Amino acid sequence: MRGRTSPVVVPVTLLCAVIAIAALLAWAFGGFEWQRLVVPVLVGIPVAALAAFLLARLADKGSATQASLLSAEARVAGIVDSAMDPIVAIDDQQRIVLFNAAAEAAFRWPRDAVLGQPIDMLIPNRFRGEHRRHVERFGRTGTTPRRMGGTSALHALRADGKEFPIEASISQHLEAGKPIYTAILRDITLRRDAEANLARSESKLRGVVDSAMDAIITIDESQRVVLFNAAAEQMFGCPADQALGAPLSWFIPERFRANHGEHVRRFGAAGVTSRRMGVALVVTGLRRSGEEFPIDASISQVEDGGAKYYTVILRDVSERVRAEHALRKSKDELKALASAASTAREQEKIRIARELHDELAQAMTGLKMDIGLLRLSAAKAGSELPARLDKMDRQIDQTIASVRRIAADLRPLTLDDFGLVPAIESLVSRFRDQSSIACELAMTHPEFALSDIQSTSVFRIVQEALTNVAKHANATQVEITIVGGDDQLMVTVRDNGVGFAPDAARKPNSFGLLGLKERAYLLGGDASVSTEPGRGTEIEVRFPLARSDDPQ
Repeated sequence: MRGRTSPVVVPVTLLCAVIAIAALLAWAFGGFEWQRLVVPVLVGIPVAALAAFLLARLADKGSATQASLLSAEARVAGIVDSAMDPIVAIDDQQRIVLFNAAAEAAFRWPRDAVLGQPIDMLIPNRFRGEHRRHVERFGRTGTTPRRMGGTSALHALRADGKEFPIEASISQHLEAGKPIYTAILRDITLRRDAEANLARSESKLRGVVDSAMDAIITIDESQRVVLFNAAAEQMFGCPADQALGAPLSWFIPERFRANHGEHVRRFGAAGVTSRRMGVALVVTGLRRSGEEFPIDASISQVEDGGAKYYTVILRDVSERVRAEHALRKSKDELKALASAASTAREQEKIRIARELHDELAQAMTGLKMDIGLLRLSAAKAGSELPARLDKMDRQIDQTIASVRRIAADLRPLTLDDFGLVPAIESLVSRFRDQSSIACELAMTHPEFALSDIQSTSVFRIVQEALTNVAKHANATQVEITIVGGDDQLMVTVRDNGVGFAPDAARKPNSFGLLGLKERAYLLGGDASVSTEPGRGTEIEVRFPLARSDDPQ
């Protein structure tokens, strides 16, 4: 309306102008009587025109104000009706005067059915008295806005009689001198259901965590404890109410704290979800009593609300570590016993071989010489005795050969007298002669720096492998390789025989490969067998060379 002229102003202004001009002409050309008449007219007409103009302006302003007010009310009504939250207004008698579309959807009441009705129809019966008193108190305080219900949720009533939880805020203003109370509501049924489900889930999770046999500890980014389950209480001897909020360093020995803190920080920066702590090592924990104990631990991380939390699952492995130590000690003792037994067995073989070689063989040789003398005497006498003595001589030769073979099998004296390389070469040569199987020997660094036990073991390994080839392989060719390095020795025996299934059950009283592996174990090494039917067999033994300061 601003800037526009009322339609009354223009004709009134023109009429006043015509009357004024006529009056002036009459006054100029008329007599005294005309002047007495014209003067009031000249004065009154402008006054009347001014009054008419002012009245017209006031009418224009009133129309503009009314139109602006109607426009504002329309805009507010549009906003209220398009609001996503229910909006309900009541008068000083607590009767409903405003009910938007969201309120219709929430309360399931049509607007026409509730306007003018008491607000009690939207409130469960048990809350109506308190609600009325609350509104009255709010009106007396003169406060403009306030949240209703404080920290507790309110309850509303749908048209079908079902209650539902709401949040509400109330405000008041005056219309025609009387208060109007407007409440903005929010149906929190879905949120309450979600919170209830979350609470149930948290309760179940807490039950699982507390019933876990392993200790579970969660820390925040400052490495302070925020979760400490029952197993952790028992493991560390610390009640949960003392552990919560305490630094994780309470449960780590002092010498490991700096490294552990850095490990957690690196884990957080890496962004990996989970990782086992200590990998192959055992982590050490600290009870509140000051006792240290071994643990297995795995760590995981999760981000919640922009903050990182680290959860550690721990297991006390004291019993396992004690069992491992006992088993290791037992294995070491068995290894020492087996080594001592093997050494004693070899010594006994050496003694028997020496006696067979030095005493029995020499005795047989002396007997052979005596038979030779008797043969000369019998020849002079011309009796049948020479033929008998020849037979005895042949038997003695066979007995001497058998004694030497038995002595060599028990303990090759070449090994003691000349060393490993000549002994292996002699063994290979005898194998070729006895089995008619082609056998090739290749050795690097022939002068191996081996101890007596290692030399004997290598000889026995090759001897046992060749015995297995002769008995079971049905091979036509064997390759033996002995390679020595700075710190280890590798012995390989490969044949082109029939092979066997690696997972086949061991035959009763067959200890060849088992004894071979046992010898490698006693040397601190290992033995492997690669074979399959029709593809031959390869035996590989590796062991560390003896150090100069090694008493073995």
